[in-house]
Amino acid sequence: MTRAVARPGQHKGFRRNERVGTAIREVLAQAVERLVDDPRMGLITVTAVDAAPDLKTARVYVSVLGAPPEGALAALTEAAPALQREIASHLRIMWTPRLTFAADTAGERAFRIDRLLSED
Repeated sequence: MTRAVARPGQHKGFRRNERVGTAIREVLAQAVERLVDDPRMGLITVTAVDAAPDLKTARVYVSVLGAPPEGALAALTEAAPALQREIASHLRIMWTPRLTFAADTAGERAFRIDRLLSED
């Protein structure tokens, strides 16, 4: 009889695509600073990566400060092949996921909710 046992530091049921998403986020956080030099970019923070269960695609959520998000997302989309090569050189996975980028609006939503709650 086999039992599923979590590795140290991981809880049971932690899916592989979540682990790979976290690893991709760490690689991209460093790679964006080094590889993407575009005037449309402001201060970019990679907030999350949602990898598909088959690991062939990944949606990268970024927070953009100091520039319009549309321009920064276009610059990141143009730099996607270089970023994918960076992922391939750092991670040992069968396929390098195809990256798509989306603006993370969680900060804006939190600010709006906080403002609404403070209005008494």
